[in-house]
Amino acid sequence: MSRLDVFIDRMVSQRACLDHAIAETAALPGAVFELGLGNGRTYHHMREKIAGRDIYVFERAIASHPDSTPEEAFTILGDVMETLPQTLERFGPTASLIHADLGGHNLAKNDAFARRVSPLIEPLLAKGGLMVSSDRMYFDALEEMPLPAGAVPGRCFIYRK
Repeated sequence: MSRLDVFIDRMVSQRACLDHAIAETAALPGAVFELGLGNGRTYHHMREKIAGRDIYVFERAIASHPDSTPEEAFTILGDVMETLPQTLERFGPTASLIHADLGGHNLAKNDAFARRVSPLIEPLLAKGGLMVSSDRMYFDALEEMPLPAGAVPGRCFIYRK
């Protein structure tokens, strides 16, 4: 499969999974967490689709498109290995939706990082909350959910608390 096809599968899957998760969590009151801003495409998409919930973005350094840059009050800068535990202290287990697109092109490195960050993400979710990830995650108490129509298996994952 060409790299272009892999990219297209990831983007189509990401949109399908995010739209599904946004609809499934619409009645939950907690904030939304975007782990990894990058160019800001998924943040921009969520900002357009989510009403009534704050969206906090976690990133090392902001380098997004100006139209996709969150306000400073909703930006949590630093290494997620440090900022996620701090966020748990600040918010508790209240996130209605968490989206993570933290990996790169090295699948082995992505998997090792997912194993380290999963225990930091899991306690942030509210009961009934969903976690959408571009990489397989490793949770003790979250259930992996079936993918919605349009998502390509292995390109996106959804977990429910």
